[in-house]
Amino acid sequence: MSFACGELDAGAMRGRLAALLLEKSYRAGEVTLTSGRKSDYYFDCKQTALYPEGAWLIGNLLFDLLPQGIVGVGGMTLGADPLVTAVSLVSHLRGRPMPAFIVRKAAKGHGTNQFLEGLSNFRPGDKVALLEDVVTTGGTLMTVIDRVQDAGLSVGAVVTVLDREEGGTERLAQRGFPLLSIFTRHALLAAAGSQQGT
Repeated sequence: MSFACGELDAGAMRGRLAALLLEKSYRAGEVTLTSGRKSDYYFDCKQTALYPEGAWLIGNLLFDLLPQGIVGVGGMTLGADPLVTAVSLVSHLRGRPMPAFIVRKAAKGHGTNQFLEGLSNFRPGDKVALLEDVVTTGGTLMTVIDRVQDAGLSVGAVVTVLDREEGGTERLAQRGFPLLSIFTRHALLAAAGSQQGT
């Protein structure tokens, strides 16, 4: 089942996205995460973010979380790539256009030798939001924040699809960056449970 633009309010979009995330992105079973921690589940948001309806839902819901004053969105490749694309596209459709940028894992190595792609669409000091698919400890985001600030941009928000509630929120807060999320793990499971009951 899918929905056309304009057919869902924010609550219905969250419910539908929860169902899609559980169908396409959530897998129970022990795994080792990027942080090195063991977990009893794996969450691969890219499977949903690369699905047309999933991209539309994520783009709209992340866009709705962005504070005023944000003029662009970016994040670390590869997890953030579909997110920043979806939000940038939605921002244009909704009359508040925001360019996107991608943060490389390693500097380009030739040409401008920069970490950020898309920087020419911004001016020094522009306030941007960092997008992430999943936040566990926040380690990756610390690196992204440093690279974005080194490039001359100001980080005005950090926004994720899923907060695993495993320390990332607290670590970001210590550096002065509150984490905004579409779902915490508990909220995702609760939303999915209510969808299954309907």
